[in-house]
Amino acid sequence: VQLQASGGGLVQPGGSLRLSCATSRSIFSIDIVGWYRQAPGKQRDLVALITTSGATSYADSVKGRFTISRDNAKNTVYLQMNSLKPEDTAVYYCNALTYRPASNYWGQGTLVTVSS
Repeated sequence: VQLQASGGGLVQPGGSLRLSCATSRSIFSIDIVGWYRQAPGKQRDLVALITTSGATSYADSVKGRFTISRDNAKNTVYLQMNSLKPEDTAVYYCNALTYRPASNYWGQGTLVTVSS
């Protein structure tokens, strides 16, 4: 599976951005698609994920502000980020996980900078 992440950029605190993760094959063939982020000097952490059935899960730090969704026809997963804070600044990575076979794929990352 190839993943193409896009949509990052510079935004002021309180602003919004939408990240996109385009996959090279059907969303339904991927068990879990997730967004992770890594700030400078920190580990890569899970932000949000969506399963084949449409179930979603979020990190506590983004609940109520971020929304993960998918467009099945476009084989794309989105991360809508609202009420952005400076602490949301990081490189955001798209991840795809399949169970059979057990495989893990990463996109190239897109930089989100929240600053005034």
